[in-house]
Amino acid sequence: QVQLVESGGGLVQPGGSLRLSCAASGSISSIDVMAWYRQAPGKERELVANIASGGSTNYADSVKGRFTISRDNANNTVYLQMNSLKPEDTAVYYCRQRVALFRDRLLRYYWGQGTQVTISS
Repeated sequence: QVQLVESGGGLVQPGGSLRLSCAASGSISSIDVMAWYRQAPGKERELVANIASGGSTNYADSVKGRFTISRDNANNTVYLQMNSLKPEDTAVYYCRQRVALFRDRLLRYYWGQGTQVTISS
């Protein structure tokens, strides 16, 4: 199986920065898309950003110019650098990776457990 372990959440003031990490472990053959989602209280989970295996990226309009997604393929890790944070960025942030295992090479989605990000003065 695959485990995704997230880290880096916390409480910061508006205008501050945080960097989230999500590392995948297991019998992994390959990973194509890596992504970050978030879910605020009372709202649906939404895509924040994703990055393909070749490095192309996609961002939600609300975070463009403030957030940067990147990946370290050697360590099966995806990052989310969040700058100029706003109170409306407060949410639980989840990573999702599309992973193929050695046993069958089929691509499946896996989710991390979530990490709380709170923006408040």
